[in-house]
Amino acid sequence: MNANQYRWFEFTLIFILLPLLGFGLREHLANWLIPALIILMSVCCMLLLGDPHFKRFRLTSLGQFSAVKRRVFSFFFLGALFSGMFYGIIHQGNWFTLPRNSFNDWLLLLVLYPILSVIPQELIFRTYFFHRYKRIMPKKAVRIVVSASVFALAHIVYANWIAVALAFLGGLLFAYTYAKSRSTFVCVIEHSLWGLWMFTLGIGSYLDSGAFN
Repeated sequence: MNANQYRWFEFTLIFILLPLLGFGLREHLANWLIPALIILMSVCCMLLLGDPHFKRFRLTSLGQFSAVKRRVFSFFFLGALFSGMFYGIIHQGNWFTLPRNSFNDWLLLLVLYPILSVIPQELIFRTYFFHRYKRIMPKKAVRIVVSASVFALAHIVYANWIAVALAFLGGLLFAYTYAKSRSTFVCVIEHSLWGLWMFTLGIGSYLDSGAFN
């Protein structure tokens, strides 16, 4: 097995077979998603840091933030405004239910979600993916679409199409930002903004362990 074949095997195992296995075992995974995500992140980070070709400054620097900052914040502002109004119209009973009914849980979410969920996801699906599979997917546009696709596939564990669709759209957005900014940190900021807004608004109910029931 040559290097390219091994990378295709690894890609299939991590980004296709593992999500499918998770879907099959979803009823038993409600309390294990975050630990599993952190374990996978740790493995990916070990491989990244052990690769002499990986530029470690991508993890913490702002990279080409100036090239994306206007789009990141303006798109988030417009998207938050539209989604807030639209969701309020179609699902008023669930509108801002978390901060209204469980304010302390919402505050805890603001702190823990970026650390326990966003950072692992960005390291796995953006930083690791873009570096590790550049050899077998040399075109950046291909990596953006494939990254978004496997990010969406990972969300089949929630067993609802809304989670998968939101993950695909978010995956396109975050992968494009990573490709342009070359910064994990910038993607963590953008992903945190969108994710925290979704949970605050109420759409996050499709993206938590309650969706298993």
